[in-house]
Amino acid sequence: MAPIDVEKAIEELTLGEKVALTAGRDFWHTAPIPRLNIPSLRMSDGPNGVRGTRFFNGVPAACMPCATALGATWDTDLLSQVGSLMGEEAIAKGAHIVLGPTINIQRSPLGGRGFESFSEDGTLSGTLAGHFCDAMQKKGVAATLKHFVCNDQEHERMAVSSILTERALREIYLLPFQLAMRICRSACIMTAYNKVNGTHVSENKKLIDDILRKEWGWDGLVMSDWFGTYSTSDAINAGLDIEMPGKSRWRGEALAHAVSSNKVAQFKLDERVRNILNLVNFVDGADISEDAVETALNRPEDQALMRRAASESVVLLKNENANLPLKKDSSLLVIGPNAKMAAYCGGGSASLAPYYTVSPFDGVSAKCKGEVTFSQGVYSHKELPLIGPLLKTADGKTGFTFKVYNEHPSAGTERTVVDELQLVASTGFLMDYINPKIHSKTYYVDMEGYFTPDESGIYEFGVTVVGTGRLLIDGEIVVDNTKNQKQGSAFFGTATIEERGEKELHAGQTYKVLFEFGTSPTSDLDTRGVVSFGPGGFRFGGTRRVSQEELISAAVEKAKSAEQVVIFAGLTSEWETEGYDRDDMDLPPGSDELISRVLAANPRTVVVIQSGTPVTMPWVNDARSVVQAWFGGNECGNGIADVLYGDVNPCAKLPVTFPRRLQDNPSYLNFRSERGRVLYGEDIYVGYRYFEKSDVAPAFPFGHGLSYTTFSRSDLQIKTVPEDKKYQESGEPITATVTVTNTGSVAGAEIIQLWVLPPKTDVNRPIRELKAFQKVFLQPGESKSVELVVEKKLATSWWDEQRDQWISEKGRYEVLITGTGSEELRGEFEVGKTRFWLGL
Repeated sequence: MAPIDVEKAIEELTLGEKVALTAGRDFWHTAPIPRLNIPSLRMSDGPNGVRGTRFFNGVPAACMPCATALGATWDTDLLSQVGSLMGEEAIAKGAHIVLGPTINIQRSPLGGRGFESFSEDGTLSGTLAGHFCDAMQKKGVAATLKHFVCNDQEHERMAVSSILTERALREIYLLPFQLAMRICRSACIMTAYNKVNGTHVSENKKLIDDILRKEWGWDGLVMSDWFGTYSTSDAINAGLDIEMPGKSRWRGEALAHAVSSNKVAQFKLDERVRNILNLVNFVDGADISEDAVETALNRPEDQALMRRAASESVVLLKNENANLPLKKDSSLLVIGPNAKMAAYCGGGSASLAPYYTVSPFDGVSAKCKGEVTFSQGVYSHKELPLIGPLLKTADGKTGFTFKVYNEHPSAGTERTVVDELQLVASTGFLMDYINPKIHSKTYYVDMEGYFTPDESGIYEFGVTVVGTGRLLIDGEIVVDNTKNQKQGSAFFGTATIEERGEKELHAGQTYKVLFEFGTSPTSDLDTRGVVSFGPGGFRFGGTRRVSQEELISAAVEKAKSAEQVVIFAGLTSEWETEGYDRDDMDLPPGSDELISRVLAANPRTVVVIQSGTPVTMPWVNDARSVVQAWFGGNECGNGIADVLYGDVNPCAKLPVTFPRRLQDNPSYLNFRSERGRVLYGEDIYVGYRYFEKSDVAPAFPFGHGLSYTTFSRSDLQIKTVPEDKKYQESGEPITATVTVTNTGSVAGAEIIQLWVLPPKTDVNRPIRELKAFQKVFLQPGESKSVELVVEKKLATSWWDEQRDQWISEKGRYEVLITGTGSEELRGEFEVGKTRFWLGL
């Protein structure tokens, strides 16, 4: 399609057409204007994979490791490759715009979407995001930096006002957006749900117009988060280009009336339309047809990249007595709740149906040449495990039938099936399920399958719904979640709590399982004030009841005589998910006791934790080897196994600080909404800035990560250029050159970190701040010269609230070079005169 003549189109568009362009057509598409050849653009979620247009029963996709895992790689080249693959995945899904990456700051380990963000540090997060966006946009796909800004908790996320100083806003929370844009000006920005200092971001003129557009000179498209628009005139005048999703709540006739009554000037509406049309031109090069059919890639080279990303994100936290790597010829006992479950991503917008998954058990079993045995240890489910994969259809296929009716089950033989599917996962969010034969939002689904248990016993069953649901076994109602419902946290906070029931089942006997579901209008929950995501959702699960003591004792007994033991524990998408913040930093009930008792029985046990954010480790002093493995995407299990067996030398570093306990976290006293506001009382002292300033020892510090080899750093040289007019706009470069040597016997990668320590002045500043980093791969005995370049103004500045500008103060600054191990190199440079500046 030929590029649109934007100014000509604006002249020819009617008021109604302009208004239509400023809101989504539906959940994932912008509005088209066919008579002027203005197409509809498709958007798709993209924190760690491109889902496409369907939450429910969608086309499978590549799932990358979560953002904290990618953050742990500290690898700009790898992030570029991942961004490039994301662009190609978007094209396969017919998506012009990817809603990612997320670059909010992890100010608390409890944030429900913390796993979606790269880091607690703006330099690390912004640099990685910039390279990710640049590679994606080179494919012609628009990237969307989000959530602009201070969307750092889920509790009352649409209502809470983030109260913070201008200095914290600039130095901590806006910084990753600023630095990412220096590398790549993303085509889109998504506004946060929350308010900042009393004003919702989607109608915050200071943030959108004054800082983003005027000060930073950015000219892309600003979209709302889904249902994150709260006004008509204020949002348009502040600079919110498009309200998502459609159909519009705030635009349409209301916006047309606002224009006709001069609440919104015509030129302001034209500014919004201009940005939308410019975006159409931006993505035209990707040659994605309008309303394209969604397809899958799943190429071997993509699988290899995802495996590399998974393995290079694994952080070796502790490894006493060279306990790792494991020996392939020896037998292996695998224990733990995360062993046979692929915790490949977190919950909410980041979730998607993967092409395939590899569990940790699958990964280590494929490498081990000895006998591999398994013991459950404990379960980590928050709700009962999905039973769908254990069911069979009447014709013997894995899963169950999904039959849709307009009529209530009481209609009996008068009911007519309007759609029938075969599903495997017994959970579904129906917000994008559409069938023309369905008459209204009120309809009913019968899900039917057959279950043959391997063991006799009492089985528990659970039902969670946005709507109503009953679970019947051989015609007997076992769970009834249709009346007196209570609000829970699932499905973005719109679902009930899980209702449970039980039934005795006998091994080898086949039982008919029927789940009767009614959509959200059938529910008696008062959902006023809760955002509606369509007609509802369902989840039903079940498992044999077994005592925690029985499981732990069995695991401990096996561990006593095992040659090698690995425990896989951690969190899942149930515990870390959009719409819900964790209550504490602890592992699920029973996990810590399991780990402690197994370590006592076999001190050589390797502990592998999967989580997107920090967890407490009360047993850490007793463990010889501790590995942080995150949510690793499709290739999660293979990536972990590659590191455990030494086929990949661990090189990742923590992108967040792991506190010893929740109370040590700087936001401990100021997290969650209280009467509609959250005070950012830690100010600029987020993450490592707080721990170092207050001299509080964390469990594992930001930037920590071990290797199977050793490295040395030497010959630090600092080179600066004269402070003159030539560099006033771009800033004088500071170049640090250091020689890095692999002094061990194993090939591996080292991450060199450059920190700047400010001089003492009358302003309180962090002890040091990360300003640059670089990853280098070295063979045993090999040395390479590594060059890190930073701009003097970025390396030295803080935000002066009196002048409302950045200030680079005169004085002598120290440079600190760190990496694996405690060895540090020090240098210095000088700022000759104090200067103030604005802009990127």
